Amino acid sequence: MRKPLGDVIAALPNAAIVKGTPSPEAPITMLCYDSRRAVMDSLFFCLTGKIADGHRFAMGAYRQGCRAFIVEHIVEDLPDDAVQYAVPNSRTALADCAAAFYNHPEREMRLVGLTGTKGKTTSALLMQSLLTAAGIPTGYIGTNGIHFLDRRIETANSTPESVEIYHHLRAMLDHGVTVCVMEVSSQALWMGRVRGLTFDTCLFTNLSPDHIGGVEHPDFEHYKACKRTLLTDYNASCIMVNADDPAAEDMIEGINAPVVRLRLGNRPDADWIADWRADDIRPVREAGRMGVSFTCTRHGQALEGHHFLPFPGRFNVQNALCALAVACDRFGVEPAVALTALASAVITGRFETIHHPALPHVSFIIDYAHNGASMAAILDALREYNPRRLICLFGSVGDRTFERRAQLAEAAAYRADLCILTSDNPGREDPDAIIAEIDAAFPADACPRLCVPDREEAIRRVVELAEEGDVVLLAGKGHERYQLVGIRRLPFCESDILLDAIGARAGSLMGS
Repeated sequence: MRKPLGDVIAALPNAAIVKGTPSPEAPITMLCYDSRRAVMDSLFFCLTGKIADGHRFAMGAYRQGCRAFIVEHIVEDLPDDAVQYAVPNSRTALADCAAAFYNHPEREMRLVGLTGTKGKTTSALLMQSLLTAAGIPTGYIGTNGIHFLDRRIETANSTPESVEIYHHLRAMLDHGVTVCVMEVSSQALWMGRVRGLTFDTCLFTNLSPDHIGGVEHPDFEHYKACKRTLLTDYNASCIMVNADDPAAEDMIEGINAPVVRLRLGNRPDADWIADWRADDIRPVREAGRMGVSFTCTRHGQALEGHHFLPFPGRFNVQNALCALAVACDRFGVEPAVALTALASAVITGRFETIHHPALPHVSFIIDYAHNGASMAAILDALREYNPRRLICLFGSVGDRTFERRAQLAEAAAYRADLCILTSDNPGREDPDAIIAEIDAAFPADACPRLCVPDREEAIRRVVELAEEGDVVLLAGKGHERYQLVGIRRLPFCESDILLDAIGARAGSLMGS
């Protein structure tokens, strides 16, 4: 993209020049907020965050060739040939300029936004699968990155900064994609990353305490209020909710848009409403596959037969209902087409089942479960398959509260038969200290535990320990292809390491 500086600044009617002389016709080829990415002809936004202040990095952007800056206060050390535009909020300015710079792709697309503590990624990727199978080119933005057509792009956050969102929406639109399913985190709503977007449909999955304390939300009410803004502030034509969640009615109170309620099971209550309903949910484990079957009712009409979902647990059936309701109600996909696509859906790092002929009677599962609620849910679901032993390998990311680690320990303490405590993304924290905090939170009579700080070594250890009939859950990393150690992202692909470890065990067995 390339636009005159004056045209980009026109998106900011409250911008005031506080230093330098502007050249309205000067070309702008990129909007950026990371000084390391700044180049000649880029417009740099000094974002103020909870940890870092972008004004401190303005000079770094200048050295990279940048000569135009959006600031919240004057940056004195910038030379006079750099023009500074002051705005009340540089984050909202970034979103407004990005929309204009990329020629408002959001106006030509139908956007689906999901918020909630759990289930966003699975629900969103299932939606993308069902819509794509029905011939509707659909993009995805979320925890697993950015996907459209054959493109896969990693992101640092579930919901990227606004400029990345608009950049990728423009790329999707230019490649013929006119629908985008997007995970919208509470942080993104708080920080204005989705400012300017209008969502065709917004979904609420569920709510439980998470991302609270430290540099995240100050308390649960703030967390909840931020999530609710997706349903109230983005002009959705339709709202869909997991009506089984206790917070659902609070989240939709006072909303004027039509509401579609999704539920599991049936009740005779007079005030009980279900527009989509799943019943008779049964675990299925056969011929190398694990999942559930269920029956489904759409707006009072039963969809014939039992339907298979290749993921375990009632919570994943709720995720599937989200995907089915959006595909069928909002985009006109025939239920039979959607249900066929559902039965063969695959999501990297979300109940990703690894089968290997060397250990045919051991089930290895990679999942992103990384907080107490998600860990408890998947362990409960796996228990339904009556494993000989349920083994859980997990850790906790750095820069989080002890409470989060205690919740992980509580979730695994009596649900697993053996826990391997290891590193996740320790960041700046000492991995041994993180593991010690988790271990200390286990009750005295909880399941046995092994502490193996090196995650690759831990994976090899659990493969050596696995026996026929065991189910082994590797939790926390999921789709990630890196491990954050210090400030470095080191290459780390859990599925590759797991397969290599199984192969090595097979080789040792053959040689013995």
